[in-house]
Amino acid sequence: MKKIVLMLAIALGLTFAASAKDTYAHDASVLPEAARTTISNNFKAKVSVVKIEKTMGRVDEYEVVLTDGTEISFDRSGNWDNVEVANNASIPKSLIPKGISEYVKKNHSGTRVVGIDKERSGYEVELSNGIDMKFDRNGNFIRYDD
Repeated sequence: MKKIVLMLAIALGLTFAASAKDTYAHDASVLPEAARTTISNNFKAKVSVVKIEKTMGRVDEYEVVLTDGTEISFDRSGNWDNVEVANNASIPKSLIPKGISEYVKKNHSGTRVVGIDKERSGYEVELSNGIDMKFDRNGNFIRYDD
């Protein structure tokens, strides 16, 4: 009896492990409509690779790399979570909340936003000079981050 239960547990574990396997694609057609719209409206580069992260057969996240090296993470619905560009580029202004853009322009002129990460409490922003900052959901500055 113990052997049967153990064998069933192992088989079930292997099934879950197999269904959690990430998959890859080389075009945007695998992305939700919202993600495809975000890419086409904000970036000139084309999709190079899409990594589809799954847990127990369900999509958790899409990680997209564009041909210019830009990396974008989308949730399962196609809403962007994180965008990172090369240090000589900048995040499209349409993806940066107005309060954050104004703060960066006023307090860090000459720098560019090269990374933005949506979090539950707000945004984490990285500038081209390496400074990391935290903002609330409304784009109000909270603090500099390490």
